[in-house]
Amino acid sequence: MPQPYQGHFDGTRHYFAVRVYFEDTDFSGVVYHARYLHFMERARSDMLACVGIDQRSVHAEGQGAYAVTEMQIKYRRPAHFDDALVIISTVEAVRAASCDIHQTVMRGNDILTEARVTAAFVSPDGKARRQPAHWVAAFQPILHRPAE
Repeated sequence: MPQPYQGHFDGTRHYFAVRVYFEDTDFSGVVYHARYLHFMERARSDMLACVGIDQRSVHAEGQGAYAVTEMQIKYRRPAHFDDALVIISTVEAVRAASCDIHQTVMRGNDILTEARVTAAFVSPDGKARRQPAHWVAAFQPILHRPAE
């Protein structure tokens, strides 16, 4: 049986490809602004799975889940129906209860959208709590450390 698409890492950058479908666009064939959030969410979830972070089991155990607590987004150019896009995700910071991820939506060499996302680990009652230690450890090999 075919398996779902998985992205891949090139060093500290995670690459996740998507195609723009008709359902992603508005009446003019341009990608609706909120769909970029969907594309980036899929890329972040895939990135976590690729490093061995099992969100489902931790949530099922009642420990908690990630919630986006902040996002800064810049729309630069529009994507259109049938475009092939790549979302590049880079983990920029990991703290006890949260992480910061930079994401870029590309069409070829063109930057279409950029976002900085803070995801906090929250308990089932919605309060911030320490993320599992093995998650923090899983981030270390992919943590982007700018050259000094």
